[in-house]
Amino acid sequence: MFNKLLPSLLLTALSVSSALAQNATNPARNFKAYSVAGKKAQVYATVAGTDQRLAAGSSLSFQPSPQPLETQICVFVDPTKTFQTVLGIGGALTDAAAETYAKLSKDQQQEFMQAYYSPTKGIGYTLGRTTIASSDFSTAPYDYIADKDESLKTFSVKHDEQYRIPFIKQAIAAAGGKLTMYVAPWSPPAWMKDNSNRLKGGKLLPQYRQTWADHYVKFIKEYERQGIPIWGLSTQNEPMAVQTWESCVFSATEERDFIKEYLGPTLKKSGLGDRKLIAWDHNRDQVYQRASTILDDPKAAQYVWGVGYHWYETWTGSKMMFDNVQRVRETYPDKNLLLTEACIEKFDFNKVNDWALGEKYGMSMINDFNNGNVGWTDWNILLDEKGGPNHVKNYCYAPLIGDTRTGKLIYTNIYYYIGHFSKFIRPGAKRIVSSSNRDHLSSTAFINTDGKVAVVVMNDGDKAQDFQLWMQGQAAMASSQPHSIMTFVIN
Repeated sequence: MFNKLLPSLLLTALSVSSALAQNATNPARNFKAYSVAGKKAQVYATVAGTDQRLAAGSSLSFQPSPQPLETQICVFVDPTKTFQTVLGIGGALTDAAAETYAKLSKDQQQEFMQAYYSPTKGIGYTLGRTTIASSDFSTAPYDYIADKDESLKTFSVKHDEQYRIPFIKQAIAAAGGKLTMYVAPWSPPAWMKDNSNRLKGGKLLPQYRQTWADHYVKFIKEYERQGIPIWGLSTQNEPMAVQTWESCVFSATEERDFIKEYLGPTLKKSGLGDRKLIAWDHNRDQVYQRASTILDDPKAAQYVWGVGYHWYETWTGSKMMFDNVQRVRETYPDKNLLLTEACIEKFDFNKVNDWALGEKYGMSMINDFNNGNVGWTDWNILLDEKGGPNHVKNYCYAPLIGDTRTGKLIYTNIYYYIGHFSKFIRPGAKRIVSSSNRDHLSSTAFINTDGKVAVVVMNDGDKAQDFQLWMQGQAAMASSQPHSIMTFVIN
């Protein structure tokens, strides 16, 4: 009798095992009860050709709606299926941003901090990034240690104490005393590299791997001593790029080995093992190759919180490669994905009001979140009227421009497009299903920890579009204007 039952028992065991494995890798199987009955959707809109900027509109009511017809345009939302948890949304607090900020009047500085960090009067940034030593968005290259100081006895962040450290501390205060900050190096000091130059690529010399790992620890501990808690760090900014500015090249195997043999153990030994280590920190095009090389090695993977990426693969003429982000999410569901840098290059002051600026952000943020990332970090949160300062003239756009000629802040529509996410999708929120049946309406949706649902809908077309916001057999009638972005807050 037992022998006859054995195949059946084995099949049952395999079925249970398969179901458990599927649940582990498919977070959408986390069902949570939700009812839209009796709720309303508050609408906020930013619309081209109007003065609407995160403008509160009417409140929409849900009414019973049977099966929609194919001719009825809908955005379907299902709050019972949840995916990744949001870490935060924010931008980088660079030397360039800090120095531009210092040139603003006290009133403009106060306005700036409120605009970014107040969750009620601003767009509620909760995430920040800054550099370890200089980047191109510094007025000149600099280090924290003297030449050939292998013991790091001369380590000092005095350079940052003039502008950057006070700037970051004010941002933390404006954010209510908490800002999730992570850091990244652009290059080791010149004497640690095979090209003897902080700029133009080069590689870290093998004999300085431990010294360089110790340098991260020095930086983190000194910033924290000065009142700036550091949540995490990445191994290297853009490790496959030879730039005219500060840069350093690591192949995938070199980054893997540096993490498992030096950086990971050094962080742990120094009491910083709980800091979140981010690998890659470069473009989507090679994100899977880098992730697989590092995360397939258990000794390296144990130290890695997740994979960071940028959006600049478009320099090749390619479109943004969101599928590559999804491949990493599918393959390594226990690791996190984070967009660590994005900006629009080739600054032109005459185009600061170009609507395409914000639409690029909206398109990227919707697709990045829908493909599994947990947070989104813009590059410089403030630049001047030249798109700098930048010591190699790599001038770029920022959501806010501080015009040092007039002393005024210029709000580009990038600021408002980001705000449609950061203001309403808060840390701890979980992504839920959002599905549009027309490609000119793109959407993403989240349920916050307070139970409020935020649905972002973007129309990048030239025509207005009426549609149903459809949930659980009920729908609210909405209208999307040409070149607009809307957030529906359902409560």
